[in-house]
Amino acid sequence: MPQETSRILIVDDEPALRRALRTSLAASGFAVEEAVNGEDAIEIFGRSRSDLVLLDINMPGIGGVETCRRLRGLSADAGIVMVTVRDSEDDQVRALEAGADDYVTKPYRFRELLARLRAVLRRTKPRSSGAKLRAGDLELDREHRLLKKSGAEVHLSPTEFNLMAFFFEHQDVPLTHTRLLRAIWGPEYGNELEYLRSYVRMLRKKIEDDPAHPLYILTEPWIGYRFRDPSDAEA
Repeated sequence: MPQETSRILIVDDEPALRRALRTSLAASGFAVEEAVNGEDAIEIFGRSRSDLVLLDINMPGIGGVETCRRLRGLSADAGIVMVTVRDSEDDQVRALEAGADDYVTKPYRFRELLARLRAVLRRTKPRSSGAKLRAGDLELDREHRLLKKSGAEVHLSPTEFNLMAFFFEHQDVPLTHTRLLRAIWGPEYGNELEYLRSYVRMLRKKIEDDPAHPLYILTEPWIGYRFRDPSDAEA
């Protein structure tokens, strides 16, 4: 249960589902508000900024993706988790590119949803501005551009370090191929998937105990990658 009461806005056009989510999330320690569609969500969010938004992608009116884009324009800090249809990778990519922090696919278990919401909530809280970041046995020193595994330096090329640093700074965030390519190689990139795959293969060889079964850099099928801390039980 979150140590401080976090506010969450549920956006869904199905009353029964909203009621069920309100009951379960309130019992898990959240203060819950409801919106029946995207227009309603934008109005409510404008009056009272929520810490989290749980947003269905398929709704009448302006729809979930456009609602996400407008909510992100109102706040860069709120966590947005979108509910998408299973195996619809196009919806998932559109949700992430509109500014969603994560997505959960239907049908889902409440425990899975709660874990995703709490992970997003942790990421949106202010972090220390220190130069070092940690995940499992890895330590990234941004100031000196060093990566260590269990205290031993891992030798990285400049591009490998930049990619690794971006992963560290976006832990447990699903990152699309396009976002990664543009962040590391530049805004004119976006379709050169083999660049990205090659660098991910090289990084896995350097940081994973078993590159064929990675624990740090996970593949998000059809979407991109997700970097996680294997020691984080809730990730």
